[in-house]
Amino acid sequence: MGRKKRIVENLNVVGIADKGMAVARDNEGMVYFVKDSVPGDVIDLLVLRKKKGFKTGIVHRLIKPSPKRTEPFCSHFELCGGCKWQNLSYLDQLAFKEDNVKAAIQRIAKSTETEILPILGATPITHYRNKLEYSFSTKRWLTDAEIKSKEVGLQKPALGFHAPGTYDKVIDVTKCYLQEELSNEIRNWIREYAIKEELSYFDIQAKTGFFRNLIIRNSTLGDWMVNVIVGENEKEKIEACCNALEAKFPQVSSLFYTINKKANDTIYDLDVFHHSGKAFMMEQLGSLKFKIGPKSFFQTNSHQAKNLYDIAVDFADLKGNEVVYDLYTGTGSIALYLSQKCKSVVGIETVTEAIDDAKENSSLNKIENAHFLAGDVKDVLNLKFRDTYGSPDVVITDPPRAGMHKEVVETLLQLEAPKIVYVSCNPATQARDIHLLSEKYFCEKVQPVDMFPHTSHIESVALLIKK
Repeated sequence: MGRKKRIVENLNVVGIADKGMAVARDNEGMVYFVKDSVPGDVIDLLVLRKKKGFKTGIVHRLIKPSPKRTEPFCSHFELCGGCKWQNLSYLDQLAFKEDNVKAAIQRIAKSTETEILPILGATPITHYRNKLEYSFSTKRWLTDAEIKSKEVGLQKPALGFHAPGTYDKVIDVTKCYLQEELSNEIRNWIREYAIKEELSYFDIQAKTGFFRNLIIRNSTLGDWMVNVIVGENEKEKIEACCNALEAKFPQVSSLFYTINKKANDTIYDLDVFHHSGKAFMMEQLGSLKFKIGPKSFFQTNSHQAKNLYDIAVDFADLKGNEVVYDLYTGTGSIALYLSQKCKSVVGIETVTEAIDDAKENSSLNKIENAHFLAGDVKDVLNLKFRDTYGSPDVVITDPPRAGMHKEVVETLLQLEAPKIVYVSCNPATQARDIHLLSEKYFCEKVQPVDMFPHTSHIESVALLIKK
């Protein structure tokens, strides 16, 4: 006999948590985290999980929809985990993201005097990504209605995105609004090509099958790069597919393929074979141009990346004679952007390939005052590093979501740079690090920047001044 369903009736949804779940409270103060709801909704909730102090669940019945609700524009909205805030107006998305940053600074950084500047919204709010990775699977994600219908032959191969919480089931995407329309045309053509040529899709559990992944990149300069990733080393089939794709889409300026027989999908430890076109695509931010290869790291929203870097430049307030450290520099895009306004800049990054890209783009733009080192920031950044490159006047730090390593924070406290500009994709870990640095630094202001509309993700730039 199954457990009785737990329904909590007539709940008011009052806010959004830091990971995008809606938040509701009952009369006793119990907190509920709700999937697929927006603030202002009145709902009956089906509780799925109970933990100490809170419960999580889904909407059992929408009693009264919020005035903040909007009609999702994507037909895959209810299944896909990519743009979960399409049902919330964009102005309200921005307001909640700004509140998220403000709450992190006040509660975690414990900095009540920091100025939180109005969030910088994105333009455009669709077709803004310059990179998408699609997956092939022998198992298409089925809706509840399809499962209940028990129709024969529903389980077909799929090409699209993994369903949230699954590793082997893929939503068969027909139209995605994240990248420009050519991305949809290329993906849908390859689906038709696979059917026509009777080429198999990858079985994620068995690790067999021909088509495995598809990576499509584009730039604001009109370049398009495609990497067809296969699970079988069938050169004749690979060449035939690439030749057909090249003939169908002359807009593709760089075409590659990769053979991946590993257990995981990452290609950074594999050879990427250049089939035709240029060996890279070009992007431009401000006056700088960047070569982007099939393994290059680059901000996935080129339009908003320039605005983000402009804010970093503004916060750094360089006069031309400063020594700048750029921690977690990636491909050096921020460092190169700043190099025109300082005496010297030195970037540190763990990924060697990213440093190679940074050096190449430095040469491309004829920049001679930027230096790049490969290595873990916590190991490279020390007093010996300072003796080699000079004491920093400004430190730029743009760490991954986990924030800075504790040893990096301790070294920054030793170095005592007059100014730190902290760029973050996670307001919570940024606020944690600001609190750790508060021994010697005051957080003067924070600028939230929306890089990813219709998601809960938010970038935040903080200016820390030495006390």
